[in-house]
Amino acid sequence: MNIHEHQAKEILKKFGAPVPNGCPVFSLDELEAEAKKITTNKIVLKAQIHAGGRGKAGGVKLVNNLDELKKEAKELFGKVLVTHQTGPQGREVKRLYLEDASEIDQEFYLSCLVDRATSKIAFISSAEGGMDIEEVAAKTPEKIITTRVGIEDKVNDKDVLDILKPFNLDGNALEDGKKIVQALYQSLIKTDANLIEVNPLILTKDNKVICLDAKINFDDNALFRHPEILELRDLNEEDPMEIEASKYDLAYIKLDGQIGCMVNGAGLAMATMDIINLYGSEPANFLDVGGGASKEKVTAAFKIILSDKNVKGILINIFGGIMRCDVIAEGVIAAAKETELNIPLVVRLAGTNFEKGKEILNNSGLKIIPADDLNDAAKKIVEAIK
Repeated sequence: MNIHEHQAKEILKKFGAPVPNGCPVFSLDELEAEAKKITTNKIVLKAQIHAGGRGKAGGVKLVNNLDELKKEAKELFGKVLVTHQTGPQGREVKRLYLEDASEIDQEFYLSCLVDRATSKIAFISSAEGGMDIEEVAAKTPEKIITTRVGIEDKVNDKDVLDILKPFNLDGNALEDGKKIVQALYQSLIKTDANLIEVNPLILTKDNKVICLDAKINFDDNALFRHPEILELRDLNEEDPMEIEASKYDLAYIKLDGQIGCMVNGAGLAMATMDIINLYGSEPANFLDVGGGASKEKVTAAFKIILSDKNVKGILINIFGGIMRCDVIAEGVIAAAKETELNIPLVVRLAGTNFEKGKEILNNSGLKIIPADDLNDAAKKIVEAIK
């Protein structure tokens, strides 16, 4: 789960990280009252969407007075921002953030995230802040430093200095940096976050280090432990189909292809998407129904796939372990009849009760194309949508 910048900054502030004074605005009627909370002569106006690259898309403005603020805010509210992370459809701006202006001397990059390969927390730091870190990694990887730390009460002093080394801080700025490293670490551990990113982390002209931007991504599987985090969820920033899928505990991600996929198991789902590509088409989604899906869950998954207007055909690929193939078959038939399915459907079943599942599908009266294996299934669905 992602949250907005202003929400991320509140969390970092709670754990001791210095952030600029600021306040969110949810309507133009609130603008003038909220602007009075800003303590600097100039005001930073930021569009709040779940995507990076807002500045380049015109979503960050520096204004000199209230009249300018009103003008720019009116233009931003309701505007669709298109960035490198939103895709061509963009995201509509439904909230803004007002913030004190900062006198920037230098910009850095700092993040911490769960490193699954080493079962540690990885801090990534670079003196090249305020720009796409992916670009820095591709062109000048030597400018990025990764420091991995264990799960402890805090980051030890040596690791803290290693993390901050690219920034060449001294005096009070170094002490600020140390506090920020510990604050990010505690924020990640205590909230079950997957990623915390500060880009840019800035050194001000009066030698203070401040988190000028903030992004936090949380582990969905841990949200039951953090109702206060779940309350920060903004459904306006999520795809409606993904929201519907979450109601049934389905792992669904919408993509841009033409072939809808229903698979059990994340690895098998990825393999299914890959082989669709191999045969010259594109998957319309990632969808893992899980190992113990019910008939109702399968029916819901089928409906979600069909709600995507780009879908020209469906490939169901099930290996029955805990999941029984006859349950899948019953769910598919129920959903196909309810939705009056009129696009090609290829089904590959293997494992527990697969023969019974095939029998149910064969006797359904529906135009279902059976497949013997994954290779056969991918070939048939790609041919069918042509």
